[in-house]
Amino acid sequence: MHIPIYLKKASDEIRLRGYSDKTLKSYTACLRDYLESVPHAINWANERAIKSYLLAKHDQGYSPQTVNLYLNAIKFFYRYVVMRKFPSGIAFAKKTQKIPVVFEHAEIIILLRNIKNLKHQLMISLAYGAGLRVSELVSLKLRDIDFNSKTIRITRGKGGKQRNTLLPEKLIVHLKRYCLGKSYGDLVFESERGGKMTTRTAQMVFARALKRSGIAKPASLHSLRHSFATHLLQSGVSIRYVQELLGHSSIKTTQLYTKVHAADLVSIKSPL
Repeated sequence: MHIPIYLKKASDEIRLRGYSDKTLKSYTACLRDYLESVPHAINWANERAIKSYLLAKHDQGYSPQTVNLYLNAIKFFYRYVVMRKFPSGIAFAKKTQKIPVVFEHAEIIILLRNIKNLKHQLMISLAYGAGLRVSELVSLKLRDIDFNSKTIRITRGKGGKQRNTLLPEKLIVHLKRYCLGKSYGDLVFESERGGKMTTRTAQMVFARALKRSGIAKPASLHSLRHSFATHLLQSGVSIRYVQELLGHSSIKTTQLYTKVHAADLVSIKSPL
């Protein structure tokens, strides 16, 4: 069977193009399922077969975002692995736009107070205070932090993009003390066994803190990034600056944070 060979080719191509480990894992999983499900998929890009495959995912209850992930993986396979023309009649599913979960400032304080481990407290503080994605947090190296200019350089953000973001002044002393003995190229937050911490471990650190805090919100570590953006906008920072700090290619993505949250409605009076 040729599937393992083509999955290896796809994996190599994804890594050569500098895609993230998360994308590598997602694309290869999608492609394995696709190639095993659709007969002769390696040899030709059949529009009807691809649509039927994606429709089956939809009928299984997959979200539009997940269906689009499968479509992106399939497109990548034909365009860059087997070099075949991809049918033009296949459109992306319309995404459902949800208002992101955002913490109040008081909730952030409660959350941090319920983390006793210094490393974990710094991780969660930095995720919020710098608006970092979990992948950026676990990949952060000491050389990426400029204590003098109070900035953090993200060298491998989503899609391989680079950007500068804020280093919270409140964390500088604690972060310097924590990083004593580390070399310039060392990871800031290593795993307990040494080496790079997994994103799953970082998510578990956050989940435990959320549970201990008693905050009843369906939040994830990424909610801290949502909170970072929302709080900046609420304090009057230009949406263009927030876009740059988050590393969004399109300002439309950043505009998601301008939506009114239920908590904001309390302070607004009806004109009636």
